[in-house]
Amino acid sequence: MAPNTFRPVYHPAGRDKELGTALQDLRTGRWLAMRDLLAATTDWDLWTRRTQVLAAVAAGSDTVQAWRAEEPESSAAVVMHCRIVVERALRAHRDGHRRTQELWHEAWEACRLAAHRSPEDPVPWVCLLALARLDEGQRLEEHRTAPPGPMLFPGPWGLLAQADKRDPHNREAYHRMLQFLYARRTGSHLSEAVNFVQWASSSAPLGSPVKALPLYVRVERYRREMGHEKALDLHWVTDDAARDGRLALRDWFDAAPPQSHTLLDLGHLAHALWGSHQFAEAGRVFEALGPFWTTLPWTDRTPGPGDAGLAEELFLRARARCLAAARDAGTGTSA
Repeated sequence: MAPNTFRPVYHPAGRDKELGTALQDLRTGRWLAMRDLLAATTDWDLWTRRTQVLAAVAAGSDTVQAWRAEEPESSAAVVMHCRIVVERALRAHRDGHRRTQELWHEAWEACRLAAHRSPEDPVPWVCLLALARLDEGQRLEEHRTAPPGPMLFPGPWGLLAQADKRDPHNREAYHRMLQFLYARRTGSHLSEAVNFVQWASSSAPLGSPVKALPLYVRVERYRREMGHEKALDLHWVTDDAARDGRLALRDWFDAAPPQSHTLLDLGHLAHALWGSHQFAEAGRVFEALGPFWTTLPWTDRTPGPGDAGLAEELFLRARARCLAAARDAGTGTSA
C-alpha cells in the first residue's frame, strides 16, 4: 500500500485475533469468550498480556463480577478480579480520586487472594508490583527492601522475585518495577533507571523483551528533558542511543519468535532505530508492525502532549522513509 494512502490501526489486541474476539464480547457484557480464551492460554507471557488487556476493558463494568457469581470456583475469574481492582486503583490514583486509599486496600487484598488461589501464576505478583507505585514514600516495608546488586535502589524486590520465580523475566513485571522507580519521591530517577535497565537487560536471556527495556528509559529521558523543544536535538543520534537500538534489534527482535513481539516494544524499537538514522534496520521493524501502531513513543516527539494526530503523521513519515531504505538495502519485502 502506498505511503500516502496507508493509515495505521490502533487496537489493544493487536495481532491477537482471539483476544480481539473476547474483547468484542466483553464490551457487550458477555464473559464466556474471555473465560474460554483464558482457559486455552497456557503460556505465562501470553497469559499476563491477555489478562492485562482484558482488565483494561473490563474495569469499567461488572462483567467479571457476574462471571465470579456464576463460577465462584474459577481461579481465572479470581485473577481477573485482581487485575480489575488493581486497574481501578491505579486510575483513581492517577485522577486524584478521594477513594484511592480504599481501592488500593481492596486491590491489595484481591492480589493476595489470587496468589493463594493460583500459586503458580505470576500475575498476582505483577499486580502487587503495579500497586507499589502508589506507595510513593515507600512506607511499606515490602516496597523498600535491599536491592540485589550495587547501583540499584531499595524497592519491591521481593515482589519482583516472586514474579520471576513463576515466569522468569516477565515483561510486565520489569516494566512495573521501572514505573515504581519513577514514582519514588527520593533518588535520582533517570540515573537509577539507567542502572536498573542495564542490570535487568544484561541478565535477561536472548529473545527476552526485557532486552528492549533500555529503549523506554531513553524515551523517558527525552520526555523529561523536553527534547522536542530543542532547536538541535542530538538525543537520538548519540553513540549510546544507536547502540541501544542495535542491541535491542539483535538480542530481542531477531532472537525472539515474531508472534511474541508486543506492538509497544516494536514501536519503541522502530522509533529508536529511525531516530538514530538506522533506517534500513528500522524498516524491518516497521514491517513487523504490519498495519498497527501505538501512539507511544511517537506522542513524546510532538509539542502538544498526547497529540495523536501529529504523532500519527510523524509515524507515517518515519515508516515510509525506513521501508524505502529497507527495500533499497534488500532487507524489506513490502510497503
